Amino acid sequence: MGKDDKPLTLAPARRRGLGNEVADTIRSTIFTGMFRPGDPLREVELSKALQVSRGPVRDALQLLEREGIVRSEWHRGATVTVLSDEDVAELNSLRGALEELAVRRVVEHASDSALVAIIMAAKAMERAEDPYGMVRCDIQFHDAVFVAAKHSRLLEAWYGIRSQVFLFLIMRINSSTAGYLDHVRLEHDMLVAALRARNVEAALELFAVHRKHAFDVLTSEA
Repeated sequence: MGKDDKPLTLAPARRRGLGNEVADTIRSTIFTGMFRPGDPLREVELSKALQVSRGPVRDALQLLEREGIVRSEWHRGATVTVLSDEDVAELNSLRGALEELAVRRVVEHASDSALVAIIMAAKAMERAEDPYGMVRCDIQFHDAVFVAAKHSRLLEAWYGIRSQVFLFLIMRINSSTAGYLDHVRLEHDMLVAALRARNVEAALELFAVHRKHAFDVLTSEA
């Protein structure tokens, strides 16, 4: 430092590892249906159940709030997010815009190994035994599509809404599971076939139909 430079003063760095671990656990309980949209997330109860102090729980809830799957209000505390009609419409349209670019890039540029990863993600759906497991497989399939697109900022944008899309699909199965497992497997088989054929127009249409079906099921129950 020069003679006129002032010493740099910063707040001490904090280790956030435990808060992240707690966030992972709470997120998992939401995505497996233990906590449902609208359910309260009480710091005292969570800290006792997880055998940690309230600090990491508070950090975890703040992290999940930034992801959009937890909401905090001063008079209610933290709850699992209930997506509004506007939330659902915005997520659906944004996901559509991101997926359109991803699908075009996969069709035009994806390597054979990237296509194999997508195929394997679809095959994993055959082992899903319940709707929550199928939602997890559905998300992992779309993860594989975005990875295969080979576009770092696009992948980052997908991960920015991924948890909310997961919650969207959880709310979808809470609305109805009639024929859900077989229907989703068939849809993804068709998506894979279009991608393997590198038929961009067919793939874009099928991805749009896939999104619309989930959107229609959820909004018809509103």
